[in-house]
Amino acid sequence: TGVSHHDEIDSAVKMLLSLKMSYKTAMGEDYKAHCPPSNPASESNCGSDATEAEEDFVDPWTVQTSSAKGIDYDKLIVRFGSSKIDKELINRIERATGQRPHRFLRRGIFFSHRDMNQVLDAYENKQPFYLYTGRGPSSEAMHVGHLIPFIFTKWLQDVFNVPLVIQMTDDEKYLWKDLTLDQAYGYAVENAKDIIACGFDINKTFIFSDLDYMGASPGFYKNVVKIQKHVTFNQVKGIFGFTDSDCIGKISFPAIQAAPSFSSSFPQIFGDRTDIQCLIPCAIDQDPYFRMTRDVAPRISYPKPALLHSTFFPALQGAQTKMSASDPNSSIFLIDTAKQIKTKVNKHAFSGGRDTVEEHRQFGGNCDVDVSFMYLTFFLEDDDKLEQIRKDYTSGAMLTGELKKTLIEVLQPLIAEHQARRKEVTDEIVKEFMTPRKLSFDF
Repeated sequence: TGVSHHDEIDSAVKMLLSLKMSYKTAMGEDYKAHCPPSNPASESNCGSDATEAEEDFVDPWTVQTSSAKGIDYDKLIVRFGSSKIDKELINRIERATGQRPHRFLRRGIFFSHRDMNQVLDAYENKQPFYLYTGRGPSSEAMHVGHLIPFIFTKWLQDVFNVPLVIQMTDDEKYLWKDLTLDQAYGYAVENAKDIIACGFDINKTFIFSDLDYMGASPGFYKNVVKIQKHVTFNQVKGIFGFTDSDCIGKISFPAIQAAPSFSSSFPQIFGDRTDIQCLIPCAIDQDPYFRMTRDVAPRISYPKPALLHSTFFPALQGAQTKMSASDPNSSIFLIDTAKQIKTKVNKHAFSGGRDTVEEHRQFGGNCDVDVSFMYLTFFLEDDDKLEQIRKDYTSGAMLTGELKKTLIEVLQPLIAEHQARRKEVTDEIVKEFMTPRKLSFDF
């Protein structure tokens, strides 16, 4: 019927979660299967963990939790088997680069890693590494959440002085969405302008469209085929939830997202080197692709890519889901005007404040569920100012309106400056970024 299997599951999951949330509102307790509502008088607790919220759901297509505080990231680290970015690792990054750690590290926005210590070992021993990140260009509409990995990757490129490859998976979006090939490629080029506007160095950065590059690069395609040979249908079913009714393009796509993790996919940059370590900054929902990649790497004699994972950027309506480009009210878009930003924050940003000013002054607000406060942790550079806001809002000294006003004053110039930089990105500049070429590094 034109509706993909994934969309059906997606809407069913959303429906189920909203029913569970209505149940919780009505009954004052989490829904538990085979556990009828308890009589408020009796302290019956069906199963020892009945008070535990339902498991968060995270995969490359859906991010959902029943908690207004957002995903439980510590649990996710355990479930995915990655490692926490602790104070010790942050200090080590600071020592290695001689730079103050980015606010995303200081505030736990990039919170999980795989093998980052190995990357630092190599760097300290003057061994090269490179960065790889990407974007699935599903539409022209990019929102502030999409910028998080790119803002951080730009910082990494600056402080480590390393090459960067950025994959635009227009082939993926053609397979998953109702788009033509030309539309998917067009979105890749448009999205590339927003990425370039983050300030990447043209001499150190290669941005590529899969549709474009794979046909022009035997090195890249050979790696795709090697990966395809070493991953079974059973494995991708387990990792990605593919079924027998998914088109075969989807089933083999993960090999294409894996290939840039290997330096031999870019001979124009790395020459004949097959052993250069890769570091991938991405949102944690992309981790399944790279669990697969790390599993395959030793079997095809390549180093495993290292990863740095970020948290999700919460939707305006609340941290139960991540910001989504398909829901205009959940998102602040990179094309929004100052007025639209103000209206969206004031009208839609979920508040941790109290119902009345009197109550708020007396009991204070809850920063853990307040979306405006969460956004400030992403974008307000000044740690002391952020801590002061947290104290004032929690104590009730600061009202929701004032908190939102602060956020609006941070977001408006940020987006306006992005728009100004994007305007300066000509077609010639995009073309140069997207042309396979040697970068300013010798291998």
